[in-house]
Amino acid sequence: MTINLQVDEALIQEALALGNQQGERDVVEQALREYVQRRKQLKVLDLFGTIDYDKDYNYKQQRRKQ
Repeated sequence: MTINLQVDEALIQEALALGNQQGERDVVEQALREYVQRRKQLKVLDLFGTIDYDKDYNYKQQRRKQ
């Protein structure tokens, strides 16, 4: 997919200097990957306190079986 974007050139140059990317396209793709990963992490954090667990579950016993 081709998308034309106007991005702050200084920001692109800073990202190029910090990362291992070869060009602007690589910088934008990496930034999008990191954005998606971060949003997925935030969704997982939203689950804390919403999942019931078995108070009698003994995780140490499960380890001994292996």
